[in-house]
Amino acid sequence: MARRPLPRILSSSSASITRSREIARTAADSATDVLHPLITIGRGLRRLASAGRRRWAATPKDRRGPVLFLVAACVLVVALIPYGPLLALITVMAAAAWKGHERAAVKTGPDEAETARLQALYEALVPYFSVPDDPAPLFAHGGEWDAVFSDYAFDDDGRLTALHVRYPAHFTDGEAASRTRIEQLLHAKSGRGREYHFDWDEEGNRLAMSVLPALSTSIAAQPFVTSPGETVLGFTDAGSVQRTVPVRSGEERSDAPPVVWRTGGRSTEPHLLVVGEPGSGTTTLLRSIALQTLRYGDVVVIEGSGTGEYACLTGRTGVLAVECGLAGALATLEWAAHETERRLIAANRARQSGHPAPADTRRPLWILFDRPGVLGHLAAADGRTDPQELLQVPLRHGRAAGVTVVVAEQFDTLDALTETIHRHTRARVVLGSATHTQIEAVLGAPPHTTPAPGTPPGRGYARLGSGSVLRLQVPATPDPYDDATSEAHRKAVLDLLPGRQGVAGATPAPVDAVPGPVEAEPRPMEAADPVAAEN
Repeated sequence: MARRPLPRILSSSSASITRSREIARTAADSATDVLHPLITIGRGLRRLASAGRRRWAATPKDRRGPVLFLVAACVLVVALIPYGPLLALITVMAAAAWKGHERAAVKTGPDEAETARLQALYEALVPYFSVPDDPAPLFAHGGEWDAVFSDYAFDDDGRLTALHVRYPAHFTDGEAASRTRIEQLLHAKSGRGREYHFDWDEEGNRLAMSVLPALSTSIAAQPFVTSPGETVLGFTDAGSVQRTVPVRSGEERSDAPPVVWRTGGRSTEPHLLVVGEPGSGTTTLLRSIALQTLRYGDVVVIEGSGTGEYACLTGRTGVLAVECGLAGALATLEWAAHETERRLIAANRARQSGHPAPADTRRPLWILFDRPGVLGHLAAADGRTDPQELLQVPLRHGRAAGVTVVVAEQFDTLDALTETIHRHTRARVVLGSATHTQIEAVLGAPPHTTPAPGTPPGRGYARLGSGSVLRLQVPATPDPYDDATSEAHRKAVLDLLPGRQGVAGATPAPVDAVPGPVEAEPRPMEAADPVAAEN
């Protein structure tokens, strides 16, 4: 069959068609430039009309009549005043022009520098997330990073602040060592000097990395809103706990998420161990605990370092003893052991008689022991009993007797603590700059964040029992007698101290009244012998 020739317009050169398209495009661009103000005003009028319809739909029906009346009155006033309609028209056109002008383009992807950083991070992860036998590897040299990275964010300096990584299913994310290697690599490649949080989703093979903001160090000692038996160890991230308390930070008031440690007969973590380096804030935490406890209990303080950090508590109502020497510490701890036994005997007799426990057995007694390793070394050199041995009874039976033990020690003498202390102190706090190995050795679990290289005093991690590891910032509670303490912090601590014993106007420590035939006041240290109690 003979082929019919094409029409001339189709067989000729396409130059005329291209020229026509260019002319049409130029005419359209010129028309757009000329009509751009009208287009902007039209877009603005449409947006204003949409906003008006939404406002009218949201207005209750019983209020639409007054609204219509008010609008009609405004239109009448504008129509009657000189040049009113002209001014109204100008105002509406100006509002439409402002509402309809084009907004700045929103950044939808990484720039060249950010793309290079993501590609470098992808290449660095290839040796950890790839295996030779994988038929369709997610990570391969020269691969595309956008297939595994999502939800990334950068700061003003071009460093990563958030990243979601999709990794292959064969990666051993159930092993702590494998996760640690990935976390260290992401930490190094994303920028040091910041604290990163890693959230592993083993079921979905996802890893979320984010930069954590620094915890506030401006919260000082103050009366926290807690119940008896609750102690605020410090403050953490907002998403880590489900509770907030009102706090004062300088002149500002806000709500902060606290790390609350609960003690008492139903507590599963009745005793606390605090570990840190010199200057990390362990003494500050014990001083903060003492100020909170004195509102409803009695406190015994034993300071092994002998530097007088707790001199502000001496002679205060509710403070039974503040000891710095070996002889005083042994006598105080021996009394505490006898007092624990006396409380157990008294409570047991009351229960057998069908009466509530006596008031003096229900009033909390706190033993704060700072640096027991120092006194243990002195006791060994002098051939005397290690003070830690006298803590066995309060640690083992303290929960039932209302006795709480808090021990603070430093990393260099942590091995000097007895097995009893390690076994019964289920609430743990680590303060100061510490490695992952040190933190895991104390808390029993590694943190999900990278420890910052330089930490302020009172900064660390806390873990209550078998719970999760939480970041912690202890409220500033310095020694008010220290010359380096600021006036604001000194006043904050002094305001929380109870009055001195025997001074007129001093507030006595409260004792809950208990109905029943058994009534007793808190026993002094010298009359706390359990044999004398039985007689």
